Amino acid sequence: MGEIATQPGNLATMVPLRVGVLAYPGCFASEVFGVPDLLTMASHVAATGDRPYEISIQSSRRRVVAAGGAVLTVVPVRQVDVLVVPGFELFPGLDLDATLGSLSPEVETIRSSAHSGVALVSICVGAFLLAEAGVLDGRRATTSWLFAGRLADRHPGTEVRPEKLVVTDRGVTTTGAFSAMYDFALGLIREHHGSRVARATARIALVDDARPSQTPYVDAALLPATGKEFSRSVQRWLDQNMRERYDLGLLAATFHVSTRTLLRRFRAEAGETPLGYLHAARMRRAKHLLETTERTVAGIAADVGYRDPGTFSAVFTRLAGHRPRDYRALFRRNAGPAS
Repeated sequence: MGEIATQPGNLATMVPLRVGVLAYPGCFASEVFGVPDLLTMASHVAATGDRPYEISIQSSRRRVVAAGGAVLTVVPVRQVDVLVVPGFELFPGLDLDATLGSLSPEVETIRSSAHSGVALVSICVGAFLLAEAGVLDGRRATTSWLFAGRLADRHPGTEVRPEKLVVTDRGVTTTGAFSAMYDFALGLIREHHGSRVARATARIALVDDARPSQTPYVDAALLPATGKEFSRSVQRWLDQNMRERYDLGLLAATFHVSTRTLLRRFRAEAGETPLGYLHAARMRRAKHLLETTERTVAGIAADVGYRDPGTFSAVFTRLAGHRPRDYRALFRRNAGPAS
């Protein structure tokens, strides 16, 4: 975040940080106003008597209708220190080429801002606009976990980190889905005002200021289907035999191929190893049981194929970003007695 914000100092004499939000047709209005609203709240918490932020909602168009039909009041594009690019409606069946093509004025504004040294920030799938402008080439970036694979496929020169909530790489910041804009804003507040103001702002707004990752929120059932028929068949077999000990030789024999051929074909189609898929499938099942039952962690470990609860906890923590008990505390649903 040090690449974005000014350093903490005497706010009474500090020049206001100029923060612009680039509004455009079809953008999410909540992502237009989310960062400015939290910055405004922080200004009141800081109580400096001065304006630490100069905020503008900008557009290269005279009239902007956001997703859902809200009409936004905008000003022409002007010079700022930080330019925030919100996300848009990205849904199955959307012609992404056509959508991005229709936003060429915004893409050019982003490209021009990058050349001028403006710090760029994208919210959620706003990262696709930054990538279209070429500013993510050779950089690390993140976006909504749901569309991270699509961003990586479309822009192979970008190192997409789907587990990250916020990634800043040489003056360009990208965030995960929707609420990750608050993680970015709190980081900006922390550098501009200090930790006390950021912490107080988070508490007043009921925003979590200590989220380490978006991994715990991933729902694999919502991810686009990937892989060809061979890997899908192997995945189904692994799902059905989840509780059994993983045996690569047995798996290869089941599909009448050598272990080397199995690994090569599966990785080529699914982008991972069978064991990697099995661990992820077991974690999906474990998450469901932690959320909906009162079963012990040891019982859940055994149910998803781990004889050693310690091994299960280590794998779960690595893949889910939380220890099993902490995950249950965060995501527990109302449930009756365990079956």
